[in-house]
Amino acid sequence: MTLRQAVHRAQEALERAGVENPRLDAELLLAWLLGRDRTYVLAHPDDQLSEAQLHRYQQLIHRRSHREPLQYITGVQEFYGRPFRVTPAVLIPRPETEQVVEAVLARITPESRVLDIGCGSGAIAITVQLEKKCRVFATDLSPEAIAVARENALRLTAQVSLAVCNLARCFQNASFDVVVSNPPYVGWEERHQLPPEVREYEPAIALYAGSDGLAFYPSLIEEAARVLKPGGWLVLELGYGKAEPVRALLREQWTAVSIHPDLAGIPRVLCARRV
Repeated sequence: MTLRQAVHRAQEALERAGVENPRLDAELLLAWLLGRDRTYVLAHPDDQLSEAQLHRYQQLIHRRSHREPLQYITGVQEFYGRPFRVTPAVLIPRPETEQVVEAVLARITPESRVLDIGCGSGAIAITVQLEKKCRVFATDLSPEAIAVARENALRLTAQVSLAVCNLARCFQNASFDVVVSNPPYVGWEERHQLPPEVREYEPAIALYAGSDGLAFYPSLIEEAARVLKPGGWLVLELGYGKAEPVRALLREQWTAVSIHPDLAGIPRVLCARRV
């Protein structure tokens, strides 16, 4: 079977399964299988697949047809121009989280100390360290997530100190210039609005925060206030509809509160300064 024929059949199968971008995913999975980029698949439509390759490709399409995320199948997601290893133990980094990184970078120098709480794959922490060469620490409750973050840090040669820790409880008071977090912010009652790729495959501990999605923020803000130096910054990613409820949690310990929309116009990043 040619590459063109294989992609066409795969596209039809993914369309029937309700996959959002069936043609693109079919091409990307075939390129990954062949160890090439997508351009190769497009430029060599008449190349032949071996029986073994075709069987393996059909297995990959079967997994994607069951709405397993493409990134978990290939094990890779690009973030800020770098390839990050992802597994079902961590959330798949999203493009909107790059705005969180931008907000951090605008507030630090190479001498800064930064803490990423709930680091998952390490995408934020590793990117900040590589871009600014500052001292970065990262925590997560999940040992499996920390293992993924450590693998990414080693492969990308980022100097990030990683710890299995609840929030920032393994750190001293007033020890950081910036605390950043992309916390769980989906309400349990909202889960049916999520696509199957998220609802059925991504880790619940990193997705859900109580019935309304706000359960994690109060403790996170309290811990950030404890470990930030006076004048230090808190940078948070926000879920849909969470901007004003989270702003209301910032009381006398905080100033210079600002909320920034993502490219879709959704309030996505909150920044606040420790008094």
